[in-house]
Amino acid sequence: MSIQREFPPRSEQLSHEDLLELYRTMVTIRIFEDQVQQCFLDGMVRGTTHLCQGQEAVSAGAMKALRPDDYVTCTYRGHGQCLARGMQVTEAMQEIFGRAGGVCKGKGGSMHLTDISRGLLGSFAIVGAGLPVAVGAGLSAQLRGEGQISATFFGDGSTNIGAFHESLNLAAVWSLPVIFVCENNLYGEYTPIRETTPVEDLASRAAGYDMPGSIVDGNDVLAVYDAMADAVERGRRGDGPTFVECKTYRQCGHSRTDPAKYRTREELDAWVARDPLPGFLKVLGDREILSPAASEELVREIEEQIQAAAHAAEQAPWPEESRMGEDVLV
Repeated sequence: MSIQREFPPRSEQLSHEDLLELYRTMVTIRIFEDQVQQCFLDGMVRGTTHLCQGQEAVSAGAMKALRPDDYVTCTYRGHGQCLARGMQVTEAMQEIFGRAGGVCKGKGGSMHLTDISRGLLGSFAIVGAGLPVAVGAGLSAQLRGEGQISATFFGDGSTNIGAFHESLNLAAVWSLPVIFVCENNLYGEYTPIRETTPVEDLASRAAGYDMPGSIVDGNDVLAVYDAMADAVERGRRGDGPTFVECKTYRQCGHSRTDPAKYRTREELDAWVARDPLPGFLKVLGDREILSPAASEELVREIEEQIQAAAHAAEQAPWPEESRMGEDVLV
């Protein structure tokens, strides 16, 4: 069961300002992740990091289709979703550094970016843990009847665990306004999806729950936006959940200093050639929305902003020991 569009792509209704915002969001995510990686290598970030270079179009396109009062859950590779949702680079960077000025007061770190004021109900370090939470948020939205949507982002590996199937089943049975967004980057940690999953198109699993499933180019921000906008409209109408599979690729390793030697050079080069940033920049150039010179200036501006955020995070105070028991369930 797939979505059949009977109207032009919704992205055709986006203004020039909307398109520039999408590009700015993707550039911000890319530079932010590059900076986090460098800070980790320099010993300034403790714990671990899971970065999303190459997957920026999913975060930017999907978040553009949501309202400010909608709900979102994501994975430990969730920096992109959080930034696209409106989290400021300063508060995100300080959280990753474990500093008191972070969005979770330095207690969550890279894998637990959370901001209830923006509907970000959590980045979850446990694989698939955000799915049932999103279903619960979808139930609350349905009961209030204010047209809210609950969107949950997860990787291809999550489609093989029980919580995935239980979440889709319950959302379908109760016709909840939940959008299941699968970022299929072809690898579950270090293992190719083809070695763990018998189907190539993960959206085909939605049919088992009588749920629409769509497959989109996850490196095309406008394609992601269109698929999400369709799913959002279904949910707000009360027509139930939707599964959106975004086929994309992480250009970095799984985490920390993973060199990703389990991938071939040819595979990586082929996906880098489809990098979502230069691809969308060409679209903006062809439409005479953003010139090469203006793009370079935009990149410099964002680089300076994120470098300043990293410097401020390095200098920021640690959480006070006396307050470590606050805001946690003890």
